Amino acid sequence: MPIKIPNELPAAKVLTDENIFIMTETRAITQDIRALKILLLNLMPTKIDTETQLSRLLGNTALQIELELIHTRSHESKNTPVDHLLAFYKTFDEVKEQNWDGLIITGAPIEQMEFEEVEYWDELVEIMEWSKTHVHSTFHICWGAQAGLYYHYGIKKHMMQDKMFGVFPHKLDKKTSILFRGSDDIFYVPHSRHTTVYREDIEKEPRLKIIASSDEAGVYAIHNDGGSQIFIMGHSEYDPRTLEKEYLRDKNAGLPIEVPKNYYPNDDDTQEPLVTWRAHANLLYSNWLNYFVYQTSPYDITQINQNQ
Repeated sequence: MPIKIPNELPAAKVLTDENIFIMTETRAITQDIRALKILLLNLMPTKIDTETQLSRLLGNTALQIELELIHTRSHESKNTPVDHLLAFYKTFDEVKEQNWDGLIITGAPIEQMEFEEVEYWDELVEIMEWSKTHVHSTFHICWGAQAGLYYHYGIKKHMMQDKMFGVFPHKLDKKTSILFRGSDDIFYVPHSRHTTVYREDIEKEPRLKIIASSDEAGVYAIHNDGGSQIFIMGHSEYDPRTLEKEYLRDKNAGLPIEVPKNYYPNDDDTQEPLVTWRAHANLLYSNWLNYFVYQTSPYDITQINQNQ
């Protein structure tokens, strides 16, 4: 089944051109089926890129997905046209009275700031607290994962000496996890961040389980008992050229930046990047939607009440 997105969302044309099965609102209303209601809190500055990347992954399943986009009211986006936000995004106040099968909280390029210094931190805290009673399963990405671990479990992030930048091999810590059912023993994930969380801090929290990690990039996937909160440290959703855009932006600005590891053949930035993470990304999001959302979310969505 396809993902249902607004008729005029830029992602619709991009995904159609890629032969991704999508469904416009007009067609969706003729189907007698309860779509999974997924809320996307998009904190990334390049919102159109991010909403397209995640729509691509959410649409590659056998489930019908109804995607709603929200942004923070307490931060003015400088990289996304106002008319796009007005046309396709809502604020939390407009959706908080509803229940949702799933919530995705994206990353944000602000990890070097203390959480409490972030302009929209209080609003994000309100959303994360609300998610415990109005969302069946919440999927946190990168900085969003660090923010969730800090708010829900008091786990701090730590600055790294060098930026974690590139595509890194990962392995399963818990091979029986259904979040990675069907996974290869080794899989690759892009990372782009200046901060990390320590394994020993997570292992002290009995409500959390480390599912996958990388010898170089550290802990990658964590979830709580029951799977209502999932934390993913990398960017499996990235497009083939996302790391390259970040690399060239900093390089052309004269900033200190290394060639992203394991991205270009022989680390030669004149060659085409190798995409080694696409299969893992599709598996990860399909498994989340199937096992942690669809299989366990109540048919009557008003019955969602986690109360963690």
